[in-house]
Amino acid sequence: MSNPYESELKALKRSGRYRERHVRDATLIDAASNDYLGLAYHKELHRQACDTLSRYSDHSPKASMLVNGYHPIHVAFEEALCEANGFEAAIVMGSGFNANVGLIEALVRKGDILLMDEEYHASGIAGARMCDGEVIFFPHNDDEALKEALEHHRGKRIIVAIEGIYSMGGDCVHKEIIDLSIEYGAILIVDEAHSSGVIGEHLMGILDHYAIEPTPLMIKMGTLGKAYGSFGAYVLASRHICDYLINRAKNVIYATAPSLYDTALGHHALLFIQKHSVMLREAIRKRQEIIHDELGLSIGGLIAPIVIGDNHKVVEIQCELRETLGVHVGAIRQPTVKDAIIRLIARVEIDESVLREVCRRLTQIRVK
Repeated sequence: MSNPYESELKALKRSGRYRERHVRDATLIDAASNDYLGLAYHKELHRQACDTLSRYSDHSPKASMLVNGYHPIHVAFEEALCEANGFEAAIVMGSGFNANVGLIEALVRKGDILLMDEEYHASGIAGARMCDGEVIFFPHNDDEALKEALEHHRGKRIIVAIEGIYSMGGDCVHKEIIDLSIEYGAILIVDEAHSSGVIGEHLMGILDHYAIEPTPLMIKMGTLGKAYGSFGAYVLASRHICDYLINRAKNVIYATAPSLYDTALGHHALLFIQKHSVMLREAIRKRQEIIHDELGLSIGGLIAPIVIGDNHKVVEIQCELRETLGVHVGAIRQPTVKDAIIRLIARVEIDESVLREVCRRLTQIRVK
């Protein structure tokens, strides 16, 4: 059998769910990526990261953190993250995907209960399938459903998994969800991949946004491949939980430590965000206003989902915007989302007039 998956691929094409890779067209205006602050284009940050790396004799971690791959560059970034976010300890990791898988697989033991928002990222769902505990998905952002589940399983070790800003819906987690987790003594995982660098007085994410002080049972996972314009991830938690993860999380134990360049780049991005938070917050606010004025959407961060509901149609709209306006938006199809959406990212690098024009064209397409 030379093509063992031919029937599956044909079915994906018929349903409009077939995926392909395309080399990025640098001539297009990027309204699709998660580079929210435009730091992936910031050449000074690149130069600073290279300068940091040049101070050392080696430029690769070479091994797992538990062998000899734990580098002073990793240490410096972890310390800066702790100071910026108010946590006791940190672990840099390879990516947001493997951080979620490693976290959840390690934390949820036999006899434990994992309560996960039904719209949690696919990486968390993958981790949930690997864990030994009982997994319960609660309705999206439904604090009453979460409270009922917490009450029902009172007395057991409970882990709650939520996102700060949900990657497809673009909405913030309700503060009541976090408050309930604290009230019932649950271990709380907050995936801040799409909220860190985007919301909060200091742009540190949802905890910063709600002015919630980290507790010993709180875990923050953040990524570097989005607002920080780099690649990798980190986990912030108590010293106790970080010590546990170092001993049980397979993505820490068995993987080569994160790239030194990407870690240094993430560190300089953090410093940039801290230094320019007022300017960045204002740029974010203006783009949120444009989205609200033109599309009628109130967005928590910079993700604007426009529901189309047809897998083929979203690809057609994506092509139309690319050809007529020179703008690339996301065409997100099932099963990633329940109903196909155009995912417009109102990046701060996009000129306000261009963003407004894109929104108006999308409104015309929807009406048509």
